[in-house]
This record gives sequence, C-alpha cells and structure tokens, in this order.
Amino acid sequence: MSAALVFAVFAVTLIAATIFYLFFYRTWRRERKLRAPFPEPWRQHLDSNVPLYRKLSKTLKCALEQRVQLFLSEKEFYGCNGFEVNDTVKVTIAGHACLLILARPYSDFDEVSSILVYPDAYHVRDIESDGLIVSESNEIRAGEASSRGQVVLAWKECEEAARAPHSSHNVMLHEFAHQLDYLDGTADGAPPLGGEQARHWQSAMTHAYEHLRHSLHHHHKPWLDPYGATEPAEFFAVLTEAFFQQPGHLKHEQPEVYKALQGYYRLDPKALWQDA
Repeated sequence: MSAALVFAVFAVTLIAATIFYLFFYRTWRRERKLRAPFPEPWRQHLDSNVPLYRKLSKTLKCALEQRVQLFLSEKEFYGCNGFEVNDTVKVTIAGHACLLILARPYSDFDEVSSILVYPDAYHVRDIESDGLIVSESNEIRAGEASSRGQVVLAWKECEEAARAPHSSHNVMLHEFAHQLDYLDGTADGAPPLGGEQARHWQSAMTHAYEHLRHSLHHHHKPWLDPYGATEPAEFFAVLTEAFFQQPGHLKHEQPEVYKALQGYYRLDPKALWQDA
C-alpha cells in the first residue's frame, strides 16, 4: 500500500471519527445527561439570581434548566485572584448565558470552553503597536470574551446585574453575546445570518448604529448605552442587554432593531415578561 493511500485511509478514518463524535456521541452524551433530574438547589439559585427565570412559562423554564444542566456539565469554571467558584456563581452565570440560547440551538455555545471569574473588576495590561510606536496601557475590566471560547467575568458586576433585571447593563448577557458574534469567526456585530434575515439585520443595525453615533457626536442623550457606539461588536452586545432587560424601551426607540433581534433570538421578551 502506497504512502499516499495510507494517508488517505487515515484521513477518511479521522474524518469519520470526528463526525461520529460531533453528531452521535455528543448527542448521546447530552441526552444521557438530561435524563438526570435537575437539582432542586440549582432551581433555587435560578429563582433567586436569574430574575427573568421567574417570568418564564413552565415550558421555557424547563428549556432553560436543560441548557443550564448541559452548560454546567461541559464548561470549566475557574476562580481568579483567590475567588472561590461555588454553585451559586456557576448557576447564576449559566442561567444568564443560556437565556441567549433559550430558543436557539444549545450548540451555539459548543465553542465556549471556560469561564474565569474574578471577585471584582480586574486590571489588564494591554500592549498595542501600529508598526512604529508601541503603547502600553492598564485597563480595568468587568468582563471580556475571546474567540478561543473563553469568557472572563467580575463576580461583583454579575451580582449587581442579577439584582437589577431592568437596568441597561448586564455583563453576563454582554460577554456571552460576544461569543455568539464569534460563531462566524469574527466579532463584527453580526452573528451568522442568511438571506432576507441578513439583509434586514444589515439595514436595521447600520441605521441604528449611525444614529447612536450621531446623537453622541451632537451631545444628545442617546437611547442606548453609549458604549455601544464603540464598534459594531459592542453595539450588538449592548443591544442584547437591552433586548432582554429593557425590551419595551428598545422596541419603542428602535422597532426594526427589535424585530431583527427577535428574529435572531427567536423570542419576544416584550410579550414574555409583561412588566418589562
């Protein structure tokens, strides 16, 4: 048997094994995991620390619990700077993260591998170069997400978000929205879309983004967190926070944006949580 043929057989075998894992073994493992009852203490954590959970119908509560169950079985949590990660921390973060995929495939989070949790806002040393000049800065952050499947969060910010379900900021929703944005390989403010949905997204988001930047440029009070004007990726993440926490306000200010997000997330929060 020639070396080329051996290599071809090996490649085909590897591809077959990968397909088996992705489409059969992973599915079997998840179905097996979901046969176990959802732990009652986790349900209490959701009820206490994920306010939107209390607004869901029984069917949607069950859907969120299943996603949380898979999330906690597959993702690694790490405490940083001496922080101890317990079930309260894990379920609170997982509950908010999984709100984003409540009506979407759980596989949207397949690439998320680890969550690093700091007790409070943390310092990051950032070095940038334009080819000629190298600049260094120290930033204080409450969270970040990477294309390598890592999410970093400050627990104090997470706790504050859990206590204020109608505020304009939720670091957990924000950073996991970035992970959805990364699904097409880059954080550009547009998760994977196609056809008419992509065209409507492009039109609605471009108009709203420019409107926000124009308002800030002319020192008008913006309809959205100004951080959303930083770049399209942050615009999508900030919009996601508003969509889940201030749906009535978002729908009133930017109905086409709300429609685009409703189509992507396959949810209508304005109808689901009536007092939002």
